[in-house]
Amino acid sequence: MPYVPHTPEDIQAMLKVIGVENVDDLFSDLPENVRLKEALDLPDGLCEEEVLRYFMKTAGQNHGQDELTSFLGGGVYDCAIPAAVDAIISRSEFLTAYTPYQPEVSQGTLQAIYEWQTFVCRLTGLDVANASMYDGATALGEAVLLALASSRKQSVILPETLNPRYHRVVATMMRGSGNKILMAKAAPVGTIDPDNLAEIMTDDIGCVVIQNPNYLGLVEQVDALAKVVEGSKAIIVAAVNPVSLSVLKTPAQYGAQIAVGEAQPFGIPCSWGGPLLGFMACTDKLKRRLPGRVVGATTDNRGNSGFVLTLQTREQHIRREKATSNICSNQGLNALKATVYMSMLGTEGLLELGEANLIRIAAVRRAVEGIEGVELPYEGPVFNEMVLRLSHPAREFIAFARQNGVLAGINLESFPVGTENDLLVAVTEKRTASEIDNLAELLTRFHREAEAK
Repeated sequence: MPYVPHTPEDIQAMLKVIGVENVDDLFSDLPENVRLKEALDLPDGLCEEEVLRYFMKTAGQNHGQDELTSFLGGGVYDCAIPAAVDAIISRSEFLTAYTPYQPEVSQGTLQAIYEWQTFVCRLTGLDVANASMYDGATALGEAVLLALASSRKQSVILPETLNPRYHRVVATMMRGSGNKILMAKAAPVGTIDPDNLAEIMTDDIGCVVIQNPNYLGLVEQVDALAKVVEGSKAIIVAAVNPVSLSVLKTPAQYGAQIAVGEAQPFGIPCSWGGPLLGFMACTDKLKRRLPGRVVGATTDNRGNSGFVLTLQTREQHIRREKATSNICSNQGLNALKATVYMSMLGTEGLLELGEANLIRIAAVRRAVEGIEGVELPYEGPVFNEMVLRLSHPAREFIAFARQNGVLAGINLESFPVGTENDLLVAVTEKRTASEIDNLAELLTRFHREAEAK
């Protein structure tokens, strides 16, 4: 809306009402040495039309994934979103729904969350799921804290192949708690070494995190890793790509007691990194420690079915010092989007989605094999992303590809399991055969031009 500033007469009238002589008196409590002594060096003001043209011209310099071909991954993916998803959640009763504190007026919101929880349980194979996780990273942080509190231990083992953003969030949430983080090293094949995990397992370990597929897209040896943890009091937390659960083992099948992940691939756009949608599920034994919101189905005194928030203390929402978690914002709209998306997909559609990802990453492998200047450092099975090792720094190829309308992937230079020449490339069901062939052509051209310099 247009901005109409106060006139000098308006300002004087307001100062008179509050009993102050001038605007400077409003800041008299601030130390003199931090107060501005001269006017800000600002350009002359513009009229509304001029401002609008300026911002439209500036915004035109942005180029989103609707214009570029994206091979970016690392936890957020350029996935297909059916038009019906946005059409449904844009209805006013969904778009403006608020926190469901009062069940009698929030049955629609509560039912949507309940349906979302049901989908998460079916995906992970676990007993109970919650809602309101901000994203996959904070969901993992909450899961680690839950596991340590339940096991009454002080240390957590994180895999070296964990998403680095997830690692940073866990470290931040544990800072000052006295808990310790240990790292499980990766073997040369790019997955966690079960022998190394066994070496660092002690009686003080209360939580072991397994990311599958890991940050490099490789499928971990989940059964071997779970066997190392078996018999200890440590709780396995599985961090998963939910799409992969259509073709890989569920967390419950290899003994994970908590599963978390990022549900952004289920109908939620990348949106420059957010907002996202974390999820969490656990065994029945751990359900009373779940953070966020948990919706349960019930019946009223007349026998009518309904939905209510359950298994929570009110303090979690309004009394910070009594809270067991810092999660309270709803994320309900994104959960609804994911629920609508999965309802449209169905069981068979989810399987087809997972297979489509497998087919496309296999197509990338075929397309780049034999290209001069490109190596495949890891031979193990992958899901929808993989590492390419180039003959020159990956950051240079990323810049080269961007000039040709392609977001080539993620530079792994700073990743513990990576080099400056390693490029993490992701494909989803959106990537076409011609786009994959174009990536291969860019790799060929890049190597040829880099060698000629």
